[in-house]
Amino acid sequence: MGTAPDVVVYTQMLCGFCYQAKRLLDDRGVVYREIDVTGNPGLRAEMTSAAGGARTAPQIFIDGIHVGGSDDLAAAAASGELDRLLGDD
Repeated sequence: MGTAPDVVVYTQMLCGFCYQAKRLLDDRGVVYREIDVTGNPGLRAEMTSAAGGARTAPQIFIDGIHVGGSDDLAAAAASGELDRLLGDD
C-alpha cells in the first residue's frame, strides 16, 4: 500500500458547497487538510493563484493537482477519476 495522497481543501465559513465537498471526502474516509480562507486575503490569494484564477470556495487539490470545486469533485467521484487521483483504483 502506498503513501496517502496529500489532499487540500480551501474553504470558507457558512459555505454549503464546502460542506458538500468535505462530506464527500469524509464519506470516503479521505484525510485532508482544510485551509479556511474566511477573512484572510493572503490565503484567498494563495487559493486563487493555485486554482488558476478560481476565486470561489471550495477549491480541492490532490497531490498538487487542482480538482476544482464541489461540483468538479462530485463529477470526479462519479466518473472514477477521484479514485484514480486518490490511488484507490
